[in-house]
Amino acid sequence: MKKLAVISGPAGVGKGTLVKLLTERNDDVALSVSCTTREPREGELDGVSYFFLTKEQFEEKIGQNGFLEYDNHFGNYYGTPKDFVFKTLETKNVILEIDVNGAMKVKKHFPDAVLIMILPPSIEELKKRLIGRKSETEASLKKRLERVDYELSFLPDYDEAVVNTDLEKAYEELVAILKK
Repeated sequence: MKKLAVISGPAGVGKGTLVKLLTERNDDVALSVSCTTREPREGELDGVSYFFLTKEQFEEKIGQNGFLEYDNHFGNYYGTPKDFVFKTLETKNVILEIDVNGAMKVKKHFPDAVLIMILPPSIEELKKRLIGRKSETEASLKKRLERVDYELSFLPDYDEAVVNTDLEKAYEELVAILKK
């Protein structure tokens, strides 16, 4: 069996970019596909972007203990399906890009999972990155920045931390973690 790695960190720290590099440059690394009850957005494909389920299907899967972790955000369920993760682990390392709460749930069900926190070089740099996205309203920016302290409070529970000052260096650190 290959390695299960959980990648978390504050919004704007570069998790998505790093995960994309890992999956594009390494044939033995796959991103887990989550389940959700929300409607697909334009261009999203079932089984690729998400597994799109009805609320009833999702709750049935909960009853069958079918998730490593799940949560309800804004009236929709999101969860990591055990069957997909375990099947993929037969041939590839699996990356979960989830928040700190989900990471703690995964660690309970899968103690061998490696938890990796991606950190910003500084809070000021993180704020600059979030503003630079030009996708945040003033209110959403404030909300994301208020959550940083909460997320970073979980750092002692993580196995590894990677400071994303330089994207290529951070990528190389992640590859090294997956290889050890």
